[in-house]
Amino acid sequence: MTMECSDEVFELNVKPPKRLRTVQTGAETEPDAQESQSKVDVSIIMPVYNASCWLDECLQSILDQDFTGIMELSMFDDASTDDSRKVMEAWKGKLEARGISVVISGHNSDQPRGVGYAKNKAVAQSSGKYLCFQDADDIMLPQRVRLQFETSVLHSSSLIGCRVRRLPESSTERYTRWINTITQDQLLTQVYTSHGPTVIMPTWFCSRDWFSTVGWFSEESKGVPEDLIFFYQSLREGGLVTRVDQCLVVYRYHEKATTHSVKEETIWNLRVGFLQERVISQWESFTIWNAGKQGRKLYRCLNDTNRNKVKAFCDVDHNKINKGFYTYEDSKERPKPRIPILHYKDASPPFIICVKLDMTGGVLEENLNSLQLKEGIDFFHFN
Repeated sequence: MTMECSDEVFELNVKPPKRLRTVQTGAETEPDAQESQSKVDVSIIMPVYNASCWLDECLQSILDQDFTGIMELSMFDDASTDDSRKVMEAWKGKLEARGISVVISGHNSDQPRGVGYAKNKAVAQSSGKYLCFQDADDIMLPQRVRLQFETSVLHSSSLIGCRVRRLPESSTERYTRWINTITQDQLLTQVYTSHGPTVIMPTWFCSRDWFSTVGWFSEESKGVPEDLIFFYQSLREGGLVTRVDQCLVVYRYHEKATTHSVKEETIWNLRVGFLQERVISQWESFTIWNAGKQGRKLYRCLNDTNRNKVKAFCDVDHNKINKGFYTYEDSKERPKPRIPILHYKDASPPFIICVKLDMTGGVLEENLNSLQLKEGIDFFHFN
């Protein structure tokens, strides 16, 4: 297998160990009996790292929630070097006057320990029956907690998301459109694409019971997509994905966002592993839609068993089709495998689609529709 398909990343799929509840002193203790009988309905879980320039807007949006139940805000400062801690402490009185209890803790190490670690700490020190995950650089709309709480009560084993408004509005237009427009069915069928979780982490809401069933966030080193790992584990546990079809979060884009530290190859390997586990392992054979770079890369990254299930590549590019075959040069087999390249109309489902969504002016979608294929049965999107 080539270096582009490193095996080491797949170890991140292992379910992180359960952690004990962390109290303000930082000591690990068993959860007390009061925790299971908590009077707090919703704990807002907020990891904080150098977010002082956004915290006022974020905390004001929490103060403005129209939810009439009992709320708690649990913040964990992951060794911020700005005045985030001071801003957090300054808001404590305002929030408590509104009836929102506030738990603040953190550490002063030389280096932050990562988003997964900070989220786990914030969850561990909280006590609500439901968890609402909030990024410190984002803004809640006033009805967010109320609407997601109402939905979560009805869907106890789901990760609940919502639609978002991007800030600045012109940033990541394709990604934002995908977040807001995929259907409820596609929330489950498009979990393999490079966009990541079909309900994005800054919009997550779930019951504490479901969070405990799935496990805690990965605390691997910087650059690990703890949200994608948790999302996949939730699906493995039989969880569903639901979206409140209203814009409830202003989702900020900026160069300091932790998502920029995650390597594309790390995400790629996790996606390939999950695709093989959930889809390809159930098929006897299949076709890769795209005989170009991305399709060939997927082929090379499959394990031997699944690579042997690829009966053809298909494409619309006559130059690729006219080559007739793709030869797997890295194979140790003799003769080396030669995979036919067909026009998509001559190929047979099921397909793994390795063509980027929303990038062909609707041509890909028209081609799929012309074959009368059903997403989630006859094909899955990978790119």
